[in-house]
Amino acid sequence: MIKEPLIEFFDRDLSRLEEEISLYTDQKAIWAVRSEVMNSAGTLCLHLIGNMNHFIGSVLGSTSYIRNRDQEFALKEIPRETLLNDIEKTREVVKSVLSKLKQTDFEKTYPLEKNGRLVTTDHMLLHLLSHLSYHLGQINYHRRLVS
Repeated sequence: MIKEPLIEFFDRDLSRLEEEISLYTDQKAIWAVRSEVMNSAGTLCLHLIGNMNHFIGSVLGSTSYIRNRDQEFALKEIPRETLLNDIEKTREVVKSVLSKLKQTDFEKTYPLEKNGRLVTTDHMLLHLLSHLSYHLGQINYHRRLVS
């Protein structure tokens, strides 16, 4: 039974993302870039929001979300409150979509290829969870570096 742990872990890590963004000392620090870190926390946050809304919301939940990955890396100086609101909306989408899946849905082939191959939905969701955790660690490091 993978459904309940996935809901729990996505919710936990998206909550931690909210916490990390909230802990920045000021708005400018969220968008700071140093030679040691190529992407700001704001950029990584936008990337994670886009990633979750696309691969979980749109693909699995048939939401109307349309991803613009280039914008995730191009936009700057989005207010902290906007980021926090978007994270919260993403948490709701992820929880809603995953809650509606049946256990058998996790064993089905995910509708999109991952790196040129077909994988099961549970495989893709585990990949997305590890991707979220990876960037969450980068954001934590970034916050401590620039604060």
